[in-house]
Amino acid sequence: MKEVKPIRTEDDYAAAIAEAKRLWGAKAGTPEGDRLDVLATLIDAYEAEHDPIDPPDPIEAIKFRVEQQGLTRKDLERMLGIRTRVSEVLNRRRGLSIAMIRRLHGELGISAEVLIRPTRRGKAA
Repeated sequence: MKEVKPIRTEDDYAAAIAEAKRLWGAKAGTPEGDRLDVLATLIDAYEAEHDPIDPPDPIEAIKFRVEQQGLTRKDLERMLGIRTRVSEVLNRRRGLSIAMIRRLHGELGISAEVLIRPTRRGKAA
């Protein structure tokens, strides 16, 4: 087996991806499984540095989680307040308060780090 090296270039990245595909499904604890774990870690670090993914917009995260859990706007009332407040928040006319963030985090499991971010104003529903 070839020595595992840091991924510094696109060619290194492509070679690491190809080898990870070849090793895919290797049993944990075997030399191939250990090599796959190391490659996955290196690939993840390279991707995080070169193709970072911005955290989601708070409102989009709320809408996604509501849809994912089959909830309705009515369900959001216990977390955000009266129906008009839910509408104002989802349409980006009102920001999230600390109390709302705590309830959304607790009930929907959305990261507080995502919820405290400023909303993207240009994405009104």
